[in-house]
Amino acid sequence: MSGLVIILIAIVVLGAGYLLYGRHLANKWGIDPGAKTPAYTENDGVDYVPGAPGVVFGHQFASIAGAGPINGPIQAAMFGWLPVLLWIFIGGVFIGGVQDFAAMYASVKNKGRSIGYIIELYIGKLGKKLFLAFTWLFSILVTAAFADIVAKTFNGVGGTPEANLAGGQVSMTSVLFIFLAVALGFILRSGKLSTALNTVITVLFLVLSVALGMLLPVYLDTNTWHIITFIYIAIASVTPVWALLQPRDYLNSYLLVAMILLAAGGIIVANPTMQLTGFAGWQVNGQTIFPYLFVTVACGAVSGFHALVASGTASKQVQNERHMLPISYGAMMMECLLAVISIVAVGACYTTQTLAGAGTPTVVFANSISGFLTDIGLPASLSYTLLTLAVSAFALTSLDSVARIGRLSWQEMFLDSSIADSDIKGLRALAVNKYFATLVTLVFAYSLAKVGYANIWPLFGSANQLLSALALIACAVYLKRTKRRGAYLWVPMFLMLAVTLTMLVITVITRREGNLMFGDILQVVIAIALFILGVIVAVSGIRKLFAPQTEE
Repeated sequence: MSGLVIILIAIVVLGAGYLLYGRHLANKWGIDPGAKTPAYTENDGVDYVPGAPGVVFGHQFASIAGAGPINGPIQAAMFGWLPVLLWIFIGGVFIGGVQDFAAMYASVKNKGRSIGYIIELYIGKLGKKLFLAFTWLFSILVTAAFADIVAKTFNGVGGTPEANLAGGQVSMTSVLFIFLAVALGFILRSGKLSTALNTVITVLFLVLSVALGMLLPVYLDTNTWHIITFIYIAIASVTPVWALLQPRDYLNSYLLVAMILLAAGGIIVANPTMQLTGFAGWQVNGQTIFPYLFVTVACGAVSGFHALVASGTASKQVQNERHMLPISYGAMMMECLLAVISIVAVGACYTTQTLAGAGTPTVVFANSISGFLTDIGLPASLSYTLLTLAVSAFALTSLDSVARIGRLSWQEMFLDSSIADSDIKGLRALAVNKYFATLVTLVFAYSLAKVGYANIWPLFGSANQLLSALALIACAVYLKRTKRRGAYLWVPMFLMLAVTLTMLVITVITRREGNLMFGDILQVVIAIALFILGVIVAVSGIRKLFAPQTEE
């Protein structure tokens, strides 16, 4: 089948999903353009900061995308491109987009508070504590997986000369990109320049970082990049959002548009034919479509992490309630499109046999698209660097967002609304310290990153989808209690529960039979903890959901 036809079908399906189903949800739940959002009512200059719709959209998309919509579909391609494509469409429109919008909607309507707060308010304090523990464990998995992907993408040692050069160029470009984002943050903070001039400066910063990165490559190995990446995450997760998150996401939004346009343009010009098998069977390499396909595609169709970003950081920056749908549901549809582009790229350039051992999904994606772009005259090295930079930038955005969320979750676990902040003493004071919370989170994540992203991904996917189920349950309870229609969330939440609880059991069994290195033991412990926490929170939420409305 033609890759161009698949892209066109995706644009129609995802566009219709946003215009029809997304707007239908907004109309049913209600949007108040005149209401003051938490970005203004709770403005603290650190987490609550009003952001222009384009900037907040860039933050939401870059944070939720990361390497997920590229890594997941490419790994799931072993089942064939057709089941992956169908799950992206169905999951994205009816589950992923719905969850993202519901999480942001509930958060904005509740002072920009997180899903954990929504659970406390509408389900109970115990449910909140358990959910925060779940979120903290999940944050460790995300940080470990994405940090390893970034480190291996930046690796400039031990490969072919071409691979070493590519890794060196991309790593240097990414480092410069971060420093230029900080400079842009101070420019945007001043508010003295027009939007047009800010745009010109942004584009110049992008061009400058790419040009210098290609001229001055840095050759470091994966282990060194692991250390550097975690140092960066530690700093970024405690930095005010205006100083790094907002400006870098603003830069990312341009990079994102350039990457998608380049990728789509390359596919349109090359019009490749899918070489990958359409359907490889119900069981491949000992793994069955249920539940492996669903948890492997992960972010490309539905991701609980999105609910954390939508309610944890993006909701605190929304200027107007009417921006919620395009920022949340719209960003999810864009992510689905990126997932489709990923499966077309890999399907047109690889077969099931040649895909194995072709490198990290980021490298596979960049190699495929840069190959298409040579047909429109772009040098392969330049397009490869741009594409890999874009994916790496998304992964780094996800990393400091999820590290921040993990840090906040750890802190919230030890906070008590009955105790004033000034009265917190002793060990509790240490536990809620943001630097200590960051250190605890990242130490465990660093240990797990050494296992490798491919080994972590099934557990990450399981936790990710279970988090989605819990977020859907919490939002459904909120919608019911506020007399809004939450039945749209019922089928998605039960489906996600079935998929993820099954996968967690499989993970425990398979890891228990492994070589029991530290990383494997840690994964077994996390899987068991996630299963127990997830079941308790789910049962508590479902009981509240189906209790008589009079029960308050």
